[in-house]
Amino acid sequence: MNKIRVGIVGSAGYTGGELLRILIYHPEVDIVFANSASNAGNKLYDVHNDLFGETELMFSSDYHSNIDVLFLCVGHGDARKFLEDNPVDSSVKIIDLSQDFRLKSNNSFHNEEFIYGLPELNREKIRSARYIANPGCFATNIQLALLPLAYKGYLSSQIHVNSTTGSTGAGQKPTLTSHFSWRNNNLSVYKSFEHQHLQEISESLDQLQQGFLSLGEESLLVRAASKINFVPQRGDFTRGIFSVIYVDYNLSEEEAYNLYNEYYASHPFTFISKANIDLKQVVNTNKSIIHLEKHGDKLLILNATDNLLKGASGQAVQNMNLMFNLDERTGLNLKPSGF
Repeated sequence: MNKIRVGIVGSAGYTGGELLRILIYHPEVDIVFANSASNAGNKLYDVHNDLFGETELMFSSDYHSNIDVLFLCVGHGDARKFLEDNPVDSSVKIIDLSQDFRLKSNNSFHNEEFIYGLPELNREKIRSARYIANPGCFATNIQLALLPLAYKGYLSSQIHVNSTTGSTGAGQKPTLTSHFSWRNNNLSVYKSFEHQHLQEISESLDQLQQGFLSLGEESLLVRAASKINFVPQRGDFTRGIFSVIYVDYNLSEEEAYNLYNEYYASHPFTFISKANIDLKQVVNTNKSIIHLEKHGDKLLILNATDNLLKGASGQAVQNMNLMFNLDERTGLNLKPSGF
């Protein structure tokens, strides 16, 4: 089998850098170009310093379709614009890491549907897809925590979610709330009950538990917020997402563990831990680690993921592996950061 020829647009940002870090060691991949108009002619490690000594590849201003798969690591709104301005050959598969094509209301381009790329939900559809909309980082974490319950139709009441993300979740461009002197030793809440990832979360839950999204004239975001009480937080760490979720649940803790273990039995990156978990277990990996506790009539669900890997670039490579009939773990044997 010939190696998969990869092109990356937007390769100078955080997700582009993580994608490069994975793909330069992927045994079935050749990186044809890493596009960044502002860095053209520079070595990758001039921007991504961790790649010094790993590769001599250079950024390119060029884009062409002599590839097998194109990764779009551009800003929200820019992926659709790029595809409108740069026709892509029909033989090229596309994996978009922006939010442009995630929702069912806008998931098509030139009559081609983007499949929502959460393997734990849509693995078989991903295998045969041409276009993939890679999920959001919060959305990935929260969905993985709730999919087994939706699968059994157990999400019959309000869902309460508190999720804390690292500073890389805000992207590479410095902002007031990502500046070290503000973020360090600090904690804050933002977009309470209004975060955009609520919409894709609710659509996925409705896919498994039909009727989760009640019909009505309200916007998708309003309908999602009526079921999921989501409070995102900015943490004073670099990477990772840690979610604390609780729902009404009438069965036992043992039955909950059986349900989660059964649902994720064939999914290689999601693990169910009876021991309490912490964020460092997943940082620099494509893992999701879930812990469950029963308290009265409530089920507490903890989930830890890396926002840049399982929440972005690692999951994008997992999707690529599925699209090209590889073991979905290929190239993703990444090690946690430990202490």
